[in-house]
Amino acid sequence: MPRKKATEATAAPKTAARKTTAEKKVVAKKEIFVDADNAGFRAGDVYNALHDNEGAKSVEELEKLTGKTEVEVLLGIGWLLKEGKLKGEGGKVVLA
Repeated sequence: MPRKKATEATAAPKTAARKTTAEKKVVAKKEIFVDADNAGFRAGDVYNALHDNEGAKSVEELEKLTGKTEVEVLLGIGWLLKEGKLKGEGGKVVLA
Protein backbone atom coordinates (compact mmCIF):
# COMPACT_ATOMS: atom_id res chain seq x y z
CA MET A 1 0.00 0.00 0.00
CA PRO A 2 1.49 3.34 -0.94
CA ARG A 3 2.21 5.75 1.82
CA LYS A 4 0.22 8.93 2.00
CA LYS A 5 2.21 12.06 1.76
CA ALA A 6 2.11 14.05 4.88
CA THR A 7 0.54 17.36 4.23
CA GLU A 8 1.80 20.27 6.15
CA ALA A 9 -0.66 22.86 7.22
CA THR A 10 0.71 26.24 6.46
CA ALA A 11 -0.63 28.86 8.78
CA ALA A 12 -0.28 32.50 8.07
CA PRO A 13 2.37 34.06 10.24
CA LYS A 14 0.82 35.72 13.24
CA THR A 15 1.27 39.40 13.54
CA ALA A 16 0.97 40.97 16.91
CA ALA A 17 -2.07 43.17 17.10
CA ARG A 18 -1.05 46.58 18.17
CA LYS A 19 -3.30 48.05 20.80
CA THR A 20 -3.84 51.72 20.55
CA THR A 21 -5.27 53.76 23.33
CA ALA A 22 -7.42 56.73 22.70
CA GLU A 23 -5.88 59.97 23.76
CA LYS A 24 -7.61 61.52 26.71
CA LYS A 25 -8.87 64.98 26.05
CA VAL A 26 -8.35 67.41 28.85
CA VAL A 27 -11.32 69.70 29.16
CA ALA A 28 -10.71 72.89 31.02
CA LYS A 29 -13.38 73.41 33.63
CA LYS A 30 -14.83 76.86 33.81
CA GLU A 31 -14.76 78.19 37.33
CA ILE A 32 -18.06 79.51 38.57
CA PHE A 33 -17.98 81.97 41.40
CA VAL A 34 -20.95 81.41 43.63
CA ASP A 35 -21.84 84.67 45.26
CA ALA A 36 -24.93 86.85 45.45
CA ASP A 37 -24.00 88.92 42.41
CA ASN A 38 -23.33 85.94 40.15
CA ALA A 39 -26.46 84.11 41.32
CA GLY A 40 -28.50 87.24 40.67
CA PHE A 41 -27.13 87.62 37.15
CA ARG A 42 -27.81 83.95 36.36
CA ALA A 43 -31.34 84.37 37.72
CA GLY A 44 -31.79 87.31 35.37
CA ASP A 45 -30.57 85.23 32.43
CA VAL A 46 -32.99 82.41 33.26
CA TYR A 47 -35.89 84.80 33.89
CA ASN A 48 -35.34 86.61 30.57
CA ALA A 49 -35.10 83.31 28.68
CA LEU A 50 -38.38 82.12 30.19
CA HIS A 51 -40.07 85.49 29.61
CA ASP A 52 -38.99 85.74 25.96
CA ASN A 53 -39.82 82.10 25.16
CA GLU A 54 -43.18 81.34 26.72
CA GLY A 55 -43.97 77.94 28.14
CA ALA A 56 -42.27 75.48 30.44
CA LYS A 57 -38.60 74.84 29.73
CA SER A 58 -36.23 72.09 30.86
CA VAL A 59 -32.76 72.77 32.19
CA GLU A 60 -31.28 71.62 28.86
CA GLU A 61 -33.51 74.03 26.94
CA LEU A 62 -32.54 76.87 29.27
CA GLU A 63 -28.86 76.05 28.76
CA LYS A 64 -29.30 76.49 25.00
CA LEU A 65 -31.39 79.65 25.35
CA THR A 66 -29.05 81.38 27.79
CA GLY A 67 -25.71 80.01 26.61
CA LYS A 68 -24.82 79.20 30.23
CA THR A 69 -23.67 75.96 31.81
CA GLU A 70 -25.98 73.57 33.64
CA VAL A 71 -24.61 74.70 37.00
CA GLU A 72 -25.22 78.36 36.18
CA VAL A 73 -28.76 77.65 35.00
CA LEU A 74 -29.50 75.66 38.17
CA LEU A 75 -28.07 78.48 40.27
CA GLY A 76 -30.45 80.93 38.59
CA ILE A 77 -33.40 78.56 38.92
CA GLY A 78 -32.70 78.15 42.62
CA TRP A 79 -32.64 81.89 43.12
CA LEU A 80 -35.93 82.37 41.26
CA LEU A 81 -37.60 79.45 43.05
CA LYS A 82 -36.61 80.96 46.40
CA GLU A 83 -38.11 84.30 45.33
CA GLY A 84 -41.31 82.56 44.21
CA LYS A 85 -40.95 83.67 40.57
CA LEU A 86 -40.80 80.13 39.17
CA LYS A 87 -42.79 76.98 39.66
CA GLY A 88 -42.15 73.41 38.60
CA GLU A 89 -44.40 71.87 35.96
CA GLY A 90 -43.77 68.26 34.95
CA GLY A 91 -40.00 68.32 35.43
CA LYS A 92 -39.72 71.73 33.77
CA VAL A 93 -39.84 75.27 35.12
CA VAL A 94 -42.23 78.02 34.17
CA LEU A 95 -42.76 81.57 35.37
CA ALA A 96 -45.15 81.73 38.32
